[in-house]
Amino acid sequence: MIVAPALRIWHRDAVTSRARATPGAGAPRSSALEHPIIFFDGVCAMCNRFVDLILRADRRDVFRFAPLQGETARALLPPLAGDPREWSMIYLDERGVHEESDASLEVYRRLGGVWWLASLLRLVPRFVRTPAYRLVARNRYRWFGRRDSCRVPSAEEKARFLP
Repeated sequence: MIVAPALRIWHRDAVTSRARATPGAGAPRSSALEHPIIFFDGVCAMCNRFVDLILRADRRDVFRFAPLQGETARALLPPLAGDPREWSMIYLDERGVHEESDASLEVYRRLGGVWWLASLLRLVPRFVRTPAYRLVARNRYRWFGRRDSCRVPSAEEKARFLP
């Protein structure tokens, strides 16, 4: 299973905006994850639309998805803030942990093709991107809606979702 090897390699430090990883004993850094994981707020309508978009665009089945409320997030990520409005999308790959706008830009970069163009927003300085991201994150339930429960993947999607 994907979680066990990752548990040996990734620290449960506070998540930062910069990617970081520490290899475990004898574990090569490149083998940390079989697939990169996109952690998303499972009850956020906007976050679920982003997941739907990536599922359609990811024709090579590169990404796996896990709700921030799930077991995989509890095992691989540091504890989340008590207020879900402070949560951020988190992307975990062989290069480390990415959050906020860095996470979405890394996803677009990894998708490649025309999606790679969206990753060029990385050229916008982080001190501009971060406040804009936080503004949307704090208001996402009000602006885009909230579900009563986490997303349930369809039968075709089930293999791509982690608990």
